[in-house]
Amino acid sequence: MFSSISTRAGMIVPPGSVVVLDWHKTQESKEYFDALLHRNRRKFFGSIERPVLPPQVAADVVSYKVFVSGKSGVGKTALVAKLAGLEVPPVHHETTGIQTTTVYWPAKLRESSKALFFKFSFWDCGEAVLKKFDHILPACTEKVDGFLFLFSFTDRASFEDLPNQISRVAEGAKKAVKMVIGTKFDQFAHTDVTGPDMAAFRHTWGLPVLRAKSVNVRRLADGHSLDGRAGLSDVAHLLNGLAEHLWRQDQVAAGLILPAPGPPEPTPC
Repeated sequence: MFSSISTRAGMIVPPGSVVVLDWHKTQESKEYFDALLHRNRRKFFGSIERPVLPPQVAADVVSYKVFVSGKSGVGKTALVAKLAGLEVPPVHHETTGIQTTTVYWPAKLRESSKALFFKFSFWDCGEAVLKKFDHILPACTEKVDGFLFLFSFTDRASFEDLPNQISRVAEGAKKAVKMVIGTKFDQFAHTDVTGPDMAAFRHTWGLPVLRAKSVNVRRLADGHSLDGRAGLSDVAHLLNGLAEHLWRQDQVAAGLILPAPGPPEPTPC
C-alpha cells in the first residue's frame, strides 16, 4: 500500500551511534537528571525556563521544534504528556487549539563525550482544528525541525493513513527529521498492526518506527504523584532517538558529515 506514494523522506540513525543510550542510568548523569526532578517528581518548564545545574556542572542547550501529527484519537496528547512527565489523560478529548509543551532531555554525545541538554518544544494540535482553519498547519510547521507521525496499535486505519500524513503535513519541510511512533503499545496483545507491517513501512519509507506505551508509570508513596525517575526511564528510548536524529541532521546541515543515502524509489503500483 505504501509503494504508490511518490514522496520519499527518510534516514534511520542506528540507535546509540550518536548518544550514549544508557547514560541516564549512570552515576555520571545524576546531576543532569536531578535538574529535571524535585523530590522525585518531574519539574515542568516554561518556554524561557531551563534546568538549573550545580556550578561545577555545565551543559549547552540545543533547541528544536517538533510537530506531533496523527489521526484523531491516536494518542498525540497522551504521548506528549508521557514525554513531559504529566498525567496521561484517562479518556480522549480532542485538542481544541495548538498546545505547546517544553521537554528537556540531557544526553551524552558518543563522539565527543560532551553532555548536552536537548530542549524539545512539542507542538500538538487537534485534527478537527487543522481541517477547519487553514493557518494552523503552517503555524505548526513553520521553522520546524522534526515531525513525530503517530499511529495507534489498536487502529489499523491510523497506520494506513501514515503516507497521507507524511505527504500532506511535511510538505515544504523536506529536510526536517521524520519519525514514526506507534502508541498504545501496552495494548499490543490486541494490535491491528503487525511486526511485518512495520518492517515493510520502515523499508519503504526509510523512517525509524518506535513504540510507546499509553499508560502512566508507577506512583510515589503518596499514591498521587507520578514517579519522576521511572517516567524518565520509560521515555528514554523515544527522547534519545529523537535527539540522535535531530543532532545528526544538524551535523549534515553544517557540512560536518555527509548525508546518508535515502531509500530507493519503489516502482509505482
